[in-house]
Amino acid sequence: MEKAKKNRSLAEKINVMRASVMGANDGIVSVAGIVIGVAGATNNNYAIFLAGIAGMLAGTISMAMGEWVSVSTQRDSEKMAVLKEKSALDSHYQEEFDFIKNKYQNTGIPGELAAKATTEMLDGDQLDTAVRERYGFNPKEKTSAIAAALASMISFPTGSLLPLLSITLFPERIKLVATVIAVVIALVITGYSAAALGNANKSRAVLRNVVSGLLTMIVTYGIGLLFAH
Repeated sequence: MEKAKKNRSLAEKINVMRASVMGANDGIVSVAGIVIGVAGATNNNYAIFLAGIAGMLAGTISMAMGEWVSVSTQRDSEKMAVLKEKSALDSHYQEEFDFIKNKYQNTGIPGELAAKATTEMLDGDQLDTAVRERYGFNPKEKTSAIAAALASMISFPTGSLLPLLSITLFPERIKLVATVIAVVIALVITGYSAAALGNANKSRAVLRNVVSGLLTMIVTYGIGLLFAH
């Protein structure tokens, strides 16, 4: 029971951290693209600030609802998988046994040892073992759609503040360059954090994140210049 609580707690923490990092990252890139684009068309700080605020509010709601729908859909799918596996164990136990045994054998484990391991595992927490082996997730690890939505609702506007304040508070002659530099630094941090959470290559993740942010700002600034007057 205590182990299940720890697994659930860890899954929830990772879920919230993921939503927070991605929410902040999207807030930085989205609003940076908006304010840089508007800055390409006009020097009016009020117009730039207003566009940024509108993007921040729209993005906050969109990200929060997106996380809620996404995690809720995942949870529904996992529940259906558990019910399906429970039915399979009740009516086709040998097929499920053979599936797990063959899975181990395919990794190079001898047939007799694979059968023994499968028997021992299914004699324990049968349903959880079968679900994990067939569908690749642990039913004991619970994630909260509401927690993910709240994390995004907080992190998106937090990330958005950086480009919004940079473009409006820095002096006219340096505000574009200052905003780009601030955004790049922030994207390095969020890219590294996202890679650390997912045990991915950190250098590659940071590079991808920075390049995507720079491309976003270049494209939107170019579009803004087309409408400059």
